[in-house]
Amino acid sequence: MQFDDKVPIYYQIKNNLYHRIVAGDLAPGEKLPAVRQLAVDLTVNVNTVQRALSEMVTEQVLTSKRGVGNFVTMDTARITALKQRLSHGYIERLYTQLHALRLSDGEIVTAIQAYITANKEE
Repeated sequence: MQFDDKVPIYYQIKNNLYHRIVAGDLAPGEKLPAVRQLAVDLTVNVNTVQRALSEMVTEQVLTSKRGVGNFVTMDTARITALKQRLSHGYIERLYTQLHALRLSDGEIVTAIQAYITANKEE
């Protein structure tokens, strides 16, 4: 994982895990690697990983079982809400950037539709 110096590392770890959960790479109920193992894998401090995971437990995206580990929530509605929140953020940033180029809403929609048509998966 490549880290951006402008964004706190724990936040980037959280977002990476969010994406893995929403994309299905980490399934509901799946156990995450131990905190120490994640820290080694990501080459970051254990406290940094613990902060990211603690926030995710507080948000109920992860559940923590003392002595057993951290697990992805089984609450699929919460995962769906997380997916909507992430996609909304991406769309908001895209919309803001395209408006800064003085594109109208209609031009933005047309450009996105053209992009989707040109890049359809077969």
